[in-house]
Amino acid sequence: MISTNDLRNGNVLDLDGALWQVTDFQHVKPGKGHAFVRTRLRNVLTGYVLERTFKADERVPQAIIDKREMQLLYREGESYVFMDTQTYEQAELSPAQVGAAASFLQDSDVVIVPTHKGQALYVDLPAAVVLEVVASDPGVKGDRVSGATKPATVSTGLVVQVPLFVEAGDRIKIDTRERRYISRV
Repeated sequence: MISTNDLRNGNVLDLDGALWQVTDFQHVKPGKGHAFVRTRLRNVLTGYVLERTFKADERVPQAIIDKREMQLLYREGESYVFMDTQTYEQAELSPAQVGAAASFLQDSDVVIVPTHKGQALYVDLPAAVVLEVVASDPGVKGDRVSGATKPATVSTGLVVQVPLFVEAGDRIKIDTRERRYISRV
């Protein structure tokens, strides 16, 4: 149990049989009445977001989340097979658990997989990944306007907007949160 006064972004709560991650919180002390904590919670499994208000210093159940470093071994049909790099145990994750991270995953990539009671929850990617451009239209000479972009397909099949000088075979760094080009590597 954790006090609502101690809530921080990233805390995972076990409310009504579901896991909810705190994405935003605000302590409110109105001039009249009791203090309270306004929170924005995201369901860890479904991504559903809700706002919930708690009394100040109310006790809420905190979920124990174990973050494991896992390596993607291969894809089997629709599912993804990961191996714990410490214990060598294998876990099979569904496309729903992998979610948007599938656009950035390649075989042998090492990622963080949060688990709760031995059950893998989702895939947590690093802030940026390096991928190879496999297809891109050539930049036309004289068409070098500053800030101009073109679509490029990377090795995972993801299409991102890149500057005109990026060509097939280049390795680029991509921001996984915003799905945008950062730099050429």
